[in-house]
Amino acid sequence: MLLATTLLQAQTEWVNPFIGTSNFGTCNPGAVTPNGLMSVTPFNVMGSDLNTWDKDSRWWSTPYVAENCYLTGFAHVNLSGVGCPELGSLLTMPTPGPVHPDYRVYGSEYNNEEARPGYYSVELNNGIRAQVTATPRTSLERYTFPGGEGNILLNLGEGLTNESGAAVRRVSATEVEGFKLMGTFCYNREAVFPVYFVLRVSRVPSSAGYWKKQRPMTAEAAWDADAGKYKLYQAYSREMAGDDIGYWFHYDRLQPGDAVEVKMGVSFVSVENARQNLDAEQGGWDFDAVRAQAEALWNDYLGRIRVEGGTPDEKTIFYTALYHTLIHPNILNDVNGEYPLMESGGVGRVAPGHNRYTVFSLWDTYRNLHQLMTLLWPEKQLDMVNSMLDMYREWGWMPKWELFGRETWTMEGDPAICVMADTWLKGLRDFDVYTAYEAFLKSADTPGDANLMRPDIDPYVEKGYIPLGWFAADFSGDNSVSHALEYYVADYALSRLAASLGKDADAERFYRRSLGYRHYYSPEYKCLRPIDMDGHFLSPFNPEDGADFTNAPGFHEGSAWNYSFAVPHDVEGYAGLMGGTKAYVNNLQQVFDRGLYDAANEPDIVYPYLFSRFKGYEKRTWEQVDRILATYYRNAPAGIPGNDDTGTMSAWAVFSMLGFYPDCPADPYYTLTRPTFDKATVALPGGASLVISRSTRPSRALFNGRSKGYRIAHQDLVKGGSITWR
Repeated sequence: MLLATTLLQAQTEWVNPFIGTSNFGTCNPGAVTPNGLMSVTPFNVMGSDLNTWDKDSRWWSTPYVAENCYLTGFAHVNLSGVGCPELGSLLTMPTPGPVHPDYRVYGSEYNNEEARPGYYSVELNNGIRAQVTATPRTSLERYTFPGGEGNILLNLGEGLTNESGAAVRRVSATEVEGFKLMGTFCYNREAVFPVYFVLRVSRVPSSAGYWKKQRPMTAEAAWDADAGKYKLYQAYSREMAGDDIGYWFHYDRLQPGDAVEVKMGVSFVSVENARQNLDAEQGGWDFDAVRAQAEALWNDYLGRIRVEGGTPDEKTIFYTALYHTLIHPNILNDVNGEYPLMESGGVGRVAPGHNRYTVFSLWDTYRNLHQLMTLLWPEKQLDMVNSMLDMYREWGWMPKWELFGRETWTMEGDPAICVMADTWLKGLRDFDVYTAYEAFLKSADTPGDANLMRPDIDPYVEKGYIPLGWFAADFSGDNSVSHALEYYVADYALSRLAASLGKDADAERFYRRSLGYRHYYSPEYKCLRPIDMDGHFLSPFNPEDGADFTNAPGFHEGSAWNYSFAVPHDVEGYAGLMGGTKAYVNNLQQVFDRGLYDAANEPDIVYPYLFSRFKGYEKRTWEQVDRILATYYRNAPAGIPGNDDTGTMSAWAVFSMLGFYPDCPADPYYTLTRPTFDKATVALPGGASLVISRSTRPSRALFNGRSKGYRIAHQDLVKGGSITWR
């Protein structure tokens, strides 16, 4: 048993939570447990002059960036790797001296940061040492003071969320409770929700009270968020509500080395549930025990894969990527099983032994993260699928980008079909597939404006494509080609699911629809090209417009080249359209040779694996995967190509470094590539193991000692065995 524990502990030693905290990776080094609801994250999003609130500049969607060094608190419940601001609130902050509630005054520069899975610590220049850890639904913080006066502040006014408003109530000398309003992720005006909390401190304060910013009654200051003065309320002891409010605990006789611990429980149902979560997951005050418990949990998860060989940096990149894939989706239910119903004020209850999940960034994660869950943690994946299915029962639609029971309508497509069909076709079937199929038919066939999932369904069905000018949304302009491509992939997945259920007519119908991408193919440019309302190709047209996430007609956050091979379900057919294998391969190769590939953009992350669909060109897959890993994935804050997108970019690295990748949703296969490590042992559910090994200069792959090409079926892989590169 000691040996096994030692092997598992070795995996967490290789995690560097600072990877992805720069280059718009929007990851953070805070404390979290695998798929936990609670995360405790240092909040340092300030301008370089230390007096400028920086939420809406270049670091707008993350509470922490490596370049900044001015801490204004620890945020509770955060998002990792996303591209829009949300959450990052319920800020606690230790300060010395008298109470001052203005973050521009009480913030501190810092040094000597340390981060490990489930733990973060930092030394503030004001003399305080901060350490934080977490359980699935609660946090625990230990603040060690230099002596003299000190404070614990709870700031309910600041954060990343676009909503304002909060309430807090004193329960006792050491406990407060309340809620903070969150929402409007990616500026969706309707997606608002409260987070409830209970906060306790370990020492009775000398004094305590509320604060509230007093707005000056002048027209000039009416819209100035920094205008006005903070007023402290000490004699008042009931409750406080407003936009810029908080609560303070003051200690006036601290000795050097004295610590005040703070713990918080959260819930998206009620204050009482937040209290139950706190009582159930933290019975006393034992920071070291809670930290050890969090690290042991991470050891268990990361120990599912053991790698040997490779450089220290490669091991760190791999295990950090695996760590990032286990942050989202998050459990949503409280310890009593309750959770907020989807798009409703009601409360549901999950079955004992199961979890309700949230934070479904499906446009991103349908491509690889859920496939990783299916392979390594099928029990989690089934709970995630059943969570999505329950959302349909509660609301009438499957989620697209769901956040704490609200639909944010971010990005495009019908991605739940891809996730659930892929799960079913890989043999995980403990869910009501017929209710799921009913939901899929609704989004695939409902006409007109009544279709919330596919708002441009009418021309898609009638013409087989979506013309420019039919639909435009938010700030991204007209995304007609991007929308249609997502529908083609979803319809292909639906056709595969229909066939497995014996619904042959539906299978044929949706398969035919999935081939509509051919309307967009331009022989002149050898790529996909938008079509106008008259049925003509867009002219003038530059297929490189839209690079670097700028808007281009027809494409969302990308150029035509970032989307033109995003047809993983008909690779051979597409090659025929282009004039044959050689034409397809050469056309795909020039995307890489001309620097048109974007490693941070979901539609084209499958591109390197498409070469291997043609015999004799497999080496190009290996070369491109190796190049992308070496160029964009590094043991550094900027070590992810861009937004991690709730683990999607990290999942790409995990699969690619292991040596196989799920190249098409609802096709239960993986494309092989040369692995990074000399040996990797994957502990599969059910007790089997998959051992992947390579020689010094590998040139071909053998599965269980036999050559089976460079694409392997999921059902063969999960039985275990060996993939050997010689």
